[in-house]
Amino acid sequence: MNEAPDDRENEAVDESSFDTDEEDHREEVRGGGTSFIGDLLRFSLLSIIIVVPIRLFIASPFVVNGSSMDPTFHTGEYLIVDQLSYQFSEPERGDVVIFHFPQNPSQFFIKRVIGLPGETVVLEGNKVKIINTEHPNGFYLDQSFLTHKSPKEEEEIFKLREDEYVVLGDNRTASSDSRVWGTVDERLIVGRALLRLFPLSTVGYMPGDIDLQDQQQ
Repeated sequence: MNEAPDDRENEAVDESSFDTDEEDHREEVRGGGTSFIGDLLRFSLLSIIIVVPIRLFIASPFVVNGSSMDPTFHTGEYLIVDQLSYQFSEPERGDVVIFHFPQNPSQFFIKRVIGLPGETVVLEGNKVKIINTEHPNGFYLDQSFLTHKSPKEEEEIFKLREDEYVVLGDNRTASSDSRVWGTVDERLIVGRALLRLFPLSTVGYMPGDIDLQDQQQ
């Protein structure tokens, strides 16, 4: 007769214990959801902190439009532009650069650097003569990489200030470049072509890179 109350008491204790575990479990679920949202917000904030500065100051995408750099670049090719290097060094002859169009800075152009600050650049049809302090008598660039040459034969002379560049398209027959609208100020240069990501068959590092310093004649 004395055992029954003890059994009921044990059952009550067990039931109370079960209810407590279930409540704790519900609390854990609620805590897990809050933690997930917090992690998601932190991840999103971290992504913004990392991606936005990279996009603005280090590298940005650029899609080629037009035939001015044919056959080096074609319409629809997807490039990554290095915006950081020119913060520490100057553009070099032969670099493929992306810049704001001097006559409409909202537009972006892609061309090859031919003339550097302080130089005199003489265009003689398809020949390019460079006159600078190292070569006061001038030298001609070897442009054997060109496949589309200009039919123009008249001479053009550019005497560059210390912040100006002469840029030309590789397709000299269909390029609007320094021959048409003049020089490019250094402040307008966004960066150089660093990667070509699309089409996949043309993926490469420093696409179109030519060391014209080693191709002098």
